[in-house]
Amino acid sequence: MPSTDTPTPTNRYAELTWPEVAEWAARDPVLVIPVATLEDHGHHLPIDTDVVIAETLAERAVDARPGTAVLLPTVTHGYTPHHMDFPGPITIGWKTFVDHLVDIGRSVLHHGFRRILFVNGHGSNVPLVDMASRLIMLEERDAIAATFWYLSSPASAELLAATRSSPSPGGMAHACELETSLYLAIRPGLVQMEKAVREIPDWESDHAWMDWSDGPLSVKGQWSGWTESGVIGDATAATAEKGRMWLERAVEEICEYIDDMAGRRPRPGRDHHHPAAVSGNTREDGI
Repeated sequence: MPSTDTPTPTNRYAELTWPEVAEWAARDPVLVIPVATLEDHGHHLPIDTDVVIAETLAERAVDARPGTAVLLPTVTHGYTPHHMDFPGPITIGWKTFVDHLVDIGRSVLHHGFRRILFVNGHGSNVPLVDMASRLIMLEERDAIAATFWYLSSPASAELLAATRSSPSPGGMAHACELETSLYLAIRPGLVQMEKAVREIPDWESDHAWMDWSDGPLSVKGQWSGWTESGVIGDATAATAEKGRMWLERAVEEICEYIDDMAGRRPRPGRDHHHPAAVSGNTREDGI
């Protein structure tokens, strides 16, 4: 006899029918949303580098957590006005970008979902995606929204430190050993390694520098003020072998975060302005 169990619909949000969306919402999954941007990545990498990496990581992690996570379409365009001196980038105003992410959150919450995990693949999106996550949770008290910058956990940072060839700080900042290696592991045919360069600027101090984790003093401005090629780091140190190793770790990292989000309880809080919420108030007049 055929099974009476209802199969889990596809884990690709855009491929669901609307009844299947409702089915997924009832399962209380983690919605995984890749967020990136289009921008210059040197002479050797396509401008979709951030998009391809974030999307690939999210896809593989969702597939590794069947029944627990759903993949939403990638938010392709992000905040990158500092790269506009180079042909190619498309930048979205910072508030428009935040509002766009919050509106995505509002939409899926309206359909009954409660857990949102943004997989961010672009450095300058970091504070904005974080703000969107906070606003979603402030607006809907039962929502759980979070974001992260991939390969940023302590375990990932330890792996990068032990296996990188480029100098630190500076060798892994942009279109660098890390991003080039990851792209080589994902779409090697689009990487023009013969055009890869090493370009690390003079940081001028021990306080401001760029690497996969930046220095304590943030000094950014125009990207073209720091680099001629668009690269900050050592792209020549990249290999597909390192890319596959780092890709595997990045997917493991996201799976850990999906598990965390799946088991995390809401923290709706309570408004302490209401008299009933004031602890120790024993007077009947509430004064």
